[in-house]
Amino acid sequence: MQAHYQGKGWKTPELFLVLISIIVPVAFSSWQALLNNFVIEEASFTGADIGLLQSVREIPGFLAFTAVFVLLFIREQRFMLLSLAMLTIGVAITGFFPSVFGLLMTTLLMSTGFHYFETLKQSLSLQWLSKEEAPEVLGKLISVGALASLCTYGALWLMLEQFEMSFKWVYLITGMAAFAVLVFIAVTFPEFKSETVQNKKLVLRKRYWLYYALTFMSGARRQIFIVFAGFLMVEKFGYSAADITLLFLINYLFNWLFAKKIGRFIGKVGERKALVFEYVGLIGVFAGYAVVEQAEMAAALYVVDHLFFALALAMKTYFQKIADPADMASTAGVAFTINHLIAVVVPVTFGIIWLTSPSLVFLLGSVMACISLSLALLIPAEPAEGNEVANPFKRFAR
Repeated sequence: MQAHYQGKGWKTPELFLVLISIIVPVAFSSWQALLNNFVIEEASFTGADIGLLQSVREIPGFLAFTAVFVLLFIREQRFMLLSLAMLTIGVAITGFFPSVFGLLMTTLLMSTGFHYFETLKQSLSLQWLSKEEAPEVLGKLISVGALASLCTYGALWLMLEQFEMSFKWVYLITGMAAFAVLVFIAVTFPEFKSETVQNKKLVLRKRYWLYYALTFMSGARRQIFIVFAGFLMVEKFGYSAADITLLFLINYLFNWLFAKKIGRFIGKVGERKALVFEYVGLIGVFAGYAVVEQAEMAAALYVVDHLFFALALAMKTYFQKIADPADMASTAGVAFTINHLIAVVVPVTFGIIWLTSPSLVFLLGSVMACISLSLALLIPAEPAEGNEVANPFKRFAR
């Protein structure tokens, strides 16, 4: 039985989730959009340096399982707001430290807040939303975040192109704007009580193994896009910070238009078909990155690649359908740690591979997508407790 949560008037859990979905796009998207140009133009990074930085950025994700221990002392909702404070402040001060060491420190602060927030957001969303409404509402949250990103990237383009502001001031403005939204949420919304008491210990269940495996592989896929696809645009095709910002504008325009529809699509066709579609597409996208020679074609691949991210919410709804409701908080932290087991390794090791063969990095990405595809085929048509994994031999024997 899924719990429903009531707020006072418009101060509902769903609106709370909508508003916090604005903060990360404003802060983290700014950090991400400017990063490749900032580190190349002002910190003289090589491919190995950016790989190191991104690996350090993923360390807090690897340690996300510690969230369940922090919850012994602080409620999830308050912990989420504290995490967002770390994220926004970390972004705001990034531009003041244009060196390898400085960026490692500010990135660690920002990333700790980001990964704790994402862990807690997944946990609270799956607790507060019913199984029937979760796919569409989660898609709606992505759409809201995309709209916030559109506004953010439009502002970034104006600050960089029209006002010719330095990276330092752009980071400061976007970080403080996100912090202001956080303060509004913190002083406005009440604390929503959970009707299902969450386990305050690490939970690893054998019946969740397929969810763990899918999560593990998604960490590698995400790194190929975040770290190396963007770096390819700047290093190989000479995209400026304003060019990258426009590219992100296109990305988030597509997400704003289609994310809610993608949520409905997942609710209609099921998690297995949605994820199979995603991974088949990714095999082609990564292979395309490996051979692309035209800047326009690379940009098209980048947009398609980003659009596939919305389909990944099918993993969350799959877990919601098979899981004990009391496992949401603990498993969210465990899942982020599993996701980052490979995410910590991929940027630095693939960064070294990049120095000799950028194409090989993306071909290895296609191999990872193939592995994810084989796992997605094991998802049952109707996931539920006791029906976590399909029997592939039974399906092919028909």
